[in-house]
Amino acid sequence: MGLIMQLVSLLFRGTALMLGLVGLAFATACLGGVVSDRLDALSHFAPLWLAFGLGAVVLGLIWARRAERWAIVGLGLATVAACGVLMGPELWAASQFKPVATRPGDLKIVQFNAWHDNRTPRKTLRWLLDQDADVVILEEGGGTSAWVVAALRGYYPFSVSCDGKRACDTWIFSRKRMVARGGMYRDGQRFAGVWATLADPKGDFSVVGAHYVWPVPAGPQQAQVRLLAKAVDRFDRQNLIVTGDFNSTPWSFTLKRQDGALGIPRRTLAVPSWPAGKFSRLLNAPLPFLPIDHVYAGPQWKTVRVQRGPSLGSDHYPIVVTLRR
Repeated sequence: MGLIMQLVSLLFRGTALMLGLVGLAFATACLGGVVSDRLDALSHFAPLWLAFGLGAVVLGLIWARRAERWAIVGLGLATVAACGVLMGPELWAASQFKPVATRPGDLKIVQFNAWHDNRTPRKTLRWLLDQDADVVILEEGGGTSAWVVAALRGYYPFSVSCDGKRACDTWIFSRKRMVARGGMYRDGQRFAGVWATLADPKGDFSVVGAHYVWPVPAGPQQAQVRLLAKAVDRFDRQNLIVTGDFNSTPWSFTLKRQDGALGIPRRTLAVPSWPAGKFSRLLNAPLPFLPIDHVYAGPQWKTVRVQRGPSLGSDHYPIVVTLRR
C-alpha cells in the first residue's frame, strides 16, 4: 500500500511540475505577442494556460513537500500572474458592466456565425425568428445554413451580402430600411465584410459585419484588421455598429490593436462564444471558453444588455446585444 501511495504521489507531483513549466512557458511567450504576431497566436488560449497554472498550484500544495512544494507553487503562481496581465483588464471591465431593463425603441442585434455545416438549421431559424431582432448579422451563411439565409430573406424586408461574391457568405438582415448597402469583399484576402446604412427616426446609422480568418498562420488576420479599420473610415463613428466573427480573443494583442484602430467601444466583454456543441467530427464542447464574436458600437449608443444564446447546431454560440440611442 505504501508503494502505491508513493507512485500516486510521484504521478501527481510530476503532473504539477509539468503543468507549471508548460503553463509558464506558454503564458510568458504570449506576452511576446506585443511584438510578434506568431507569439500572439498563443495568447488566444490564455484560459488554458491559466488552468495549467492553477492546476500546478493546487496539486503542488496537496502532494509536494518542502522546497519542491514551493518551487511548483511558484511556477503556478507565475503562470497565473502572466495570464492575469493578459486577461485581467478584460475580466475587470466585464465585472463592472451592469445590464438595465429594456425599453421600447431599443435596438436588438443578433451576431451569429451559423456555420456552413450547421446540424440543426430548422432549430436555428426558429430561434432567430423568436428573437424578433431589429438587425441580424450572419456569417457562414452557405452550406446547410443557406436554407436559413433564404428563409430570413423572406422574413426581413431588407438584406445584403458582400458584392454577390460566391466566397462571401456574410449577411446583414434588417427591419429598418437600408438607404445604402455594399460589400467589403477583397480578392486574395478572404475578407468577408458587408455594410448597410439604416434609416432611423433619430438619424441614420451604419452597421458593418465581418468574418476573419483564423489567427494561424500569423499575418492574414492582422491584414484584415487593417482592411476593416480603413473600410469604416467612410462612416460616422459616433453611431457606427461593427460586429463579426473575428476569430480573435480580447486578451490577444491583435484584438487590442483592433479596438484602438476602430476607435469605438467594444460592447461584448469576456463573452465566450466558441466552441459550441460538437464542433468537429470527433470533439464535443460542454462549455465555450473563447470570446471570438464581438459587437462594437459608437458613443451615441448605450449598452442595455449582452447575452449569449443557446447552442444551435453551429460551432459558435449566437450573441444578442441590445443598444439604446
